[in-house]
Amino acid sequence: MKQTINNWLKNSHLLNIKSIASIFLKPHCFLCATNRTQKHGLCSGCLNDLTWAPANSCLQCGLISDGNLCGSCISSPPDFNATHAVFIYAYPIDTMIQRYKYGTSLSLSHAFGQLLNEKIRLINNVDAIDLIIPMPMHPTRLKERGFNQALEIAKVLDSLLCKSKISKLDYKNAIRKTLTPPQASLPLKQRVKNIKGAFKINKDLTGKRIAIVDDVMTTGASLNELAKTLKQAGATHVECWVIARTLPH
Repeated sequence: MKQTINNWLKNSHLLNIKSIASIFLKPHCFLCATNRTQKHGLCSGCLNDLTWAPANSCLQCGLISDGNLCGSCISSPPDFNATHAVFIYAYPIDTMIQRYKYGTSLSLSHAFGQLLNEKIRLINNVDAIDLIIPMPMHPTRLKERGFNQALEIAKVLDSLLCKSKISKLDYKNAIRKTLTPPQASLPLKQRVKNIKGAFKINKDLTGKRIAIVDDVMTTGASLNELAKTLKQAGATHVECWVIARTLPH
């Protein structure tokens, strides 16, 4: 199974969007391309091979704990109130997200949105959330990449969570006003400094409960800064809904 996943990851950059879509329309796993699909375009074997987030995670930051709050969140709580991640950021999820994020496997937004929908429904009262806000991208970065990976996942998620109800997706009122170096290239202290004051909220959020959607949570610096800005605009509760959570080495 691992070898077939390796082969897909190695060659997926050669596939165009049309060929990827054709794979999704066939009853075969888009990772191993041999076994019949069970759900989300994956067979049961490949689904089992994915690095699912453990149940015993800290309720606030998502790091492995005893299922309650970790010591770090007790002593120095972040500005967000909860974190829900589908996976641990490890192989093969890390490579799948990179392929998606940089444009060679765009249709993974559907699988990621569906998986996040299942995770949220299991552990959260969806009706308690007023707005779903994808991590905003600076216009310059958006022009370079061509799409906001968090927004595409949030669109799928919103359509599944809300269905016939009114959409909760808001991707216009949270703005990234500062163009900063990519967070992945910086150590923790510089990440916090780098992202400080980077966001602006153009809406009164008094009393609102908000979920931020993003692809990966590494140190949580960007999510924390956005949560802080949302609360300054009046939000009373902010959660992080992410595809994968990076664990400390």
